[in-house]
Amino acid sequence: MKKSLLALAVLGAFAGVASAQSNITIYGVADVAIERFKTDPGASTTRMSSGVQSGSRLGFKGTEDLGGGLSASFTLENGYDISTGAAAQGGLLFGRQAWVGLNGGFGSVKLGRQYTPIFGALDSIDPFGTGMTGDGSGIIAVFRPYGVRMNNTINYSASFAGFNGQLAYGLGEVAGSSSIGRQIGASVGYNNGPITGVFAYHDQNTATAAGVDTGNARTMLLGGAFNFGVAAIHAAYADNRDEGATGLRTSRSRDYMLGASAPIGAGSIMAAYVRHDDRFAGGAADADYWQLGYSHSLSKRTNLYTSYSIIKNDGAATFGGAAAGGDASWINVGVRHRF
Repeated sequence: MKKSLLALAVLGAFAGVASAQSNITIYGVADVAIERFKTDPGASTTRMSSGVQSGSRLGFKGTEDLGGGLSASFTLENGYDISTGAAAQGGLLFGRQAWVGLNGGFGSVKLGRQYTPIFGALDSIDPFGTGMTGDGSGIIAVFRPYGVRMNNTINYSASFAGFNGQLAYGLGEVAGSSSIGRQIGASVGYNNGPITGVFAYHDQNTATAAGVDTGNARTMLLGGAFNFGVAAIHAAYADNRDEGATGLRTSRSRDYMLGASAPIGAGSIMAAYVRHDDRFAGGAADADYWQLGYSHSLSKRTNLYTSYSIIKNDGAATFGGAAAGGDASWINVGVRHRF
């Protein structure tokens, strides 16, 4: 009896919140695939993988009009593994996103756990939308997204006449230092009609779990896409530079992507080639990444998909989870439902 009364009280509390702020949205993605993963040298594994095309999630978002052109907004987004029911993102309750912000004529300011601007830039130009291939990684199986998300982030964004921009600062929160563990990200994009273009920059101070400075990692990214109607072309270029705590260069590389996508009936086909060009170890860590995929819509919210992708690593490269110099390949068939 007590449990029933408690359940009714909880439901009543949620109903009160919903009536007070009726523009709260509950949304999500349920995505799962049967996947064959193989490393060479090594053995193949057939497995059920969650979130291959889009990460499986359950989210809550909403806005409140504060008057005078000002509004408040929030997003709380949980990631989960649909194949086991376990929490994703290391078990975090809202590991995908957790932020609150204010919006107005000045743009938007958001505080909390958020996507890095460089990840958003990659997602906007990847034919696969940073998913579906390479164990669900898309372009970021090779290109750097810097963890995809940043904790303790202050993000400012604005858009005007097809242009959009972001500036993000992630607090390192190390006592006695404002630089150890901090991250700085920025992007400027243009999206109007058939043209998409983006420039992004990320600077991350690397540190140990104990807060010891280990150096800096930096990436500059330039990318774009053009939709001809019958098909679209996609391209990206990134320059990566790493330094140790003493300021000495520890690595230098460049990444390239050339891809295409095209609608076919109720679906679409995507293909891309990615090249990692090692500029520090004499080319010993080069890699080539080929991707091919197809998505077929069953409705506005449900689709089937399949893809094949392979990463071929040179001597010191380990992309895709392969041993140094080994290859990694994926074949998957999956279903995604958005609600």
